[in-house]
Amino acid sequence: MTKEELVVNIKLLKKEKNAIILAHYYQEPAIQDIADFVGDSLALAQWAAKTSADIIVLCGVHFMGETAKILSPEKRVFIPDLEAGCSLAESCPSKPFEEFVNAHPDHTVISYVNTTAAVKALTDIVVTSTNAKQIVESLPEDEKIIFGPDKNLGDYINKLTGRSMILWDGVCHVHAQFSLERILELKGEYPNALLLAHPECPKYLLEIADHVGSTSSLLKYATQSDNPQFIVATEAGILHQMRNDNPDKEFIPAPPEDSTCACNECFYMKMNTLEKLYLCLKNEKPEIIVDEEVRIKAVKPIERMLEISAKYGL
Repeated sequence: MTKEELVVNIKLLKKEKNAIILAHYYQEPAIQDIADFVGDSLALAQWAAKTSADIIVLCGVHFMGETAKILSPEKRVFIPDLEAGCSLAESCPSKPFEEFVNAHPDHTVISYVNTTAAVKALTDIVVTSTNAKQIVESLPEDEKIIFGPDKNLGDYINKLTGRSMILWDGVCHVHAQFSLERILELKGEYPNALLLAHPECPKYLLEIADHVGSTSSLLKYATQSDNPQFIVATEAGILHQMRNDNPDKEFIPAPPEDSTCACNECFYMKMNTLEKLYLCLKNEKPEIIVDEEVRIKAVKPIERMLEISAKYGL
């Protein structure tokens, strides 16, 4: 089946089954183009919570599908490839994290959305890179906090807020592999380019960035800026939307340490394809299933995140 035929059939199936397609900015361009909504983790959670569709197809990674199911248990939630995981979520298994939490019984537990449902069930408040600063600042200054699993994001939030959160030792394999040396070389080649960096990047990279922010924040900054060139230090999938919104500007993907691989792309995100999306809608599988006991515990910190986000207009 050609790409054009796949697009036609996906649209027909979507209408027939009252389905909505939600896609993350890191998905391949063809999936972003056919999705009903494209956004970052916070936006996808917000859409999953309010959609009237009977079926949600979450084009992203597994934890995003779980989040959608946790927020909309009455709906059927599918993901094109069930094996599309997340290195950051995998760096924080629920059992060791539970032991970590139990070792600090007087601490509020804040977990990044890039975690499994089981880890969210151990959490007091979930955050994304869009709202982490505001949510941490909404807590009393003397609040003792555990933050996991991304240590780079946690360290960045500590710096912004003056807090001393205890950090779980986890990283995203994409953001951790950007090369400072090669980025500095790139800045020499493009002296007028601004460096945009996601807060999951290492500290040494954030310190030289012109703007640090969530995926949606980087997109917004690039669109509002008058600058014509940008070096983008996050997963390369966002460049599609950046170029769509800013056809007169140049966006250069930040290089990874290993020049022989596409390490600035998330292998898991790219496991979803247009053909898998079609088959997912046609066959109504693979389906995301979350244990109800886990879901009931996990929904509370996510709802708390959404409530605080709404309060701050995020």
